[in-house]
Amino acid sequence: MKHLLTLALLLALLLSCQAENQEEKAAKEAFEVNSKTVMANLDGWQNENLDYSMYSPDFVMLDTGFGVEKDTMSLEEMKMYDKQMWEAFDFKLLTDPPVLLPGVNADTMKMDGSVRFYSQWKVTLPATDSTDARSGVINLYESYDFNPEGKIIYQQVYGDFTGLMGHLMMN
Repeated sequence: MKHLLTLALLLALLLSCQAENQEEKAAKEAFEVNSKTVMANLDGWQNENLDYSMYSPDFVMLDTGFGVEKDTMSLEEMKMYDKQMWEAFDFKLLTDPPVLLPGVNADTMKMDGSVRFYSQWKVTLPATDSTDARSGVINLYESYDFNPEGKIIYQQVYGDFTGLMGHLMMN
């Protein structure tokens, strides 16, 4: 009877390990696919031609700026913001290539297919008839969460945007 119970416990342990390995494998595969989406996103942002079809219609972006009136942005609000930023500034990703890292579920602490990374961007306020061009470098931390269809559903970006804008707009 002891041997049968021991065998049953070992079998249960083996099956649970296989299920966990399948979950881990699925999360790694999702991370690989989602990393390609993030790279396309970065390329699109830098070249001012972002393909918004990579975003879910119910997308939300955490607005991490100082003193913002609301803490999130919808996809439509982000599109308008992007357009304003591209009209005012030029962007160049200095971290080439960015090292994309797997994110984890905050509750389970297991990989979940999300993507995060640290990067440096050069942001330039172009010259005008009365001012010289002015540039600054900003260090960013970004993360992207994806829905089951592989669309970006949540994005957050952290960096000293207030300091950068103060530098760029300074007379």
